[in-house]
Formats: sequence, C-alpha cells, structure tokens
Amino acid sequence: MPTLHVCPLSRLHDTVAQTRASHVVSLMGAGAEVPRPAGIAAERHLFIGVSDIVEPLDGHVLAGAEHMEQLLAFVMAWGRESPLVFHCWAGISRSTAAAYIAACALAPERNEATLALALRQASPSATPNAHFVALADDILRRRGRMVDAIRGIGRGAEAMEGTPFMLQLNGS
Repeated sequence: MPTLHVCPLSRLHDTVAQTRASHVVSLMGAGAEVPRPAGIAAERHLFIGVSDIVEPLDGHVLAGAEHMEQLLAFVMAWGRESPLVFHCWAGISRSTAAAYIAACALAPERNEATLALALRQASPSATPNAHFVALADDILRRRGRMVDAIRGIGRGAEAMEGTPFMLQLNGS
C-alpha cells in the first residue's frame, strides 16, 4: 500500500531509514542544504526552495505555480513501490501541505475533506501552508474544495516541531 510520510528536517534520515522510502521531497528555504539520505538516488530527491509564507515578503521566496507543478510532476512519477517522504524545517506547514497535495493528486477519487480529516487525525500539529494548497487546488482544478477542506480542519496544535506521521492513499 503506497504511503506518504511527513517529518521535520531533524528526523529526515531516521524517517527514510525506518520507512525504507525510495523518494524524498525537501521543502526548505532557498539555499538551504539538505544532505540526501542514504539509499536515495539524486533523481529521487526533489528540492523545492521556498519559504513558509503565504504572501510576498522581502528576502523570502514565495511559492509559485511552477513550484507546485514541480511537486506534482515528481509525485506523479513516483512508482509507489515504496514510501515517499516529505519534509520541511519543522514538519508542520510546507511538508504537510505537500503531502495533502500529493494525496489529492494521487487519489483523485477521494474527497478533499476526507483527506484533510485524515491529515488532521494523523498529525494534530499539521497546519498546511494555505498558499501551497490554493496554488495546487487551482492546478488540480478542485474548484476551491482543497482550500475549503484545509480551512475546515483549522490550525493545528502549537508545536515547535511536528511528530513524523504517515498518510495512506487509500482507506481512511
């Protein structure tokens, strides 16, 4: 069963090893260095250099449609033979948004609100970046349903760092 895993940078190498993941998506500030975990080939590691912001801010990179298209292309090319890990600095905002976006793209038959609820159940601290979700909602032609679903689960519990968690693409 294909699974998506989310973790903070501090738990990246452990999470990849424990899950035996084949693919990694790093969502970090532009210029951040992320050592590729052992066993992850260069072509199976996507680095997207964007800040965790929802509107333009001097000195930061606001995610654009091109970043979400990169993410979606990488996720759709993933063979699902072994897990995919998403991480950002804290494992709370950018990476949870990316995992939610991936789940919506990979399981188009699943209801957006159901997927958002599964995300909340898996991670009480998840607070997906609303700008990422809005961009992907537009690209995936979900007509605002992804945005509404994430708004519906509300802000996650306060945390300095998220606890690694898993989202399954089928089932609950």
